[in-house]
Amino acid sequence: MTTAYDVPPELLIERLTEDLKAGGKVIPPAWAPFVRTGLHTEKAPRQPDWWYRRLAAVLRKVYVMGPIGSARLSAEFGGMRDRGSAPSHPRRGSGSVTRECLQQLEGLGLISKAEARGRRTTPAGQKLLDNLAHQILTELAAKNPELTKYARGK
Repeated sequence: MTTAYDVPPELLIERLTEDLKAGGKVIPPAWAPFVRTGLHTEKAPRQPDWWYRRLAAVLRKVYVMGPIGSARLSAEFGGMRDRGSAPSHPRRGSGSVTRECLQQLEGLGLISKAEARGRRTTPAGQKLLDNLAHQILTELAAKNPELTKYARGK
């Protein structure tokens, strides 16, 4: 059985981004083109599809680290704040972006609340990620025959 742990995260997030865009159920908020993603950034993201990419990354993080709360997720998407000549310090990512992502993923039925423990993936979310991971692994196995034994698991 292929899981999201078996494929590189970049490939899984990219494929999930395309899937979320094609579904048409996700609409970025009106403020998405203008918002900074945390204290550590100076400007809004330049990629036009950054919202879908963030949704995909949040879903993968909840799958891998869940149950996980919004504060921990915003810390995962944080970075180092440049303080000029003073040493840099880590800062959390935007809590508003994280909460909105979690709410949209809940609306899609891909994650759900765990009692007083944060969010976890639903069986539908787990199935989506595992199916995409299996597709990616079979494509990688076609390019690299050594991976064939792993791609047959499903």
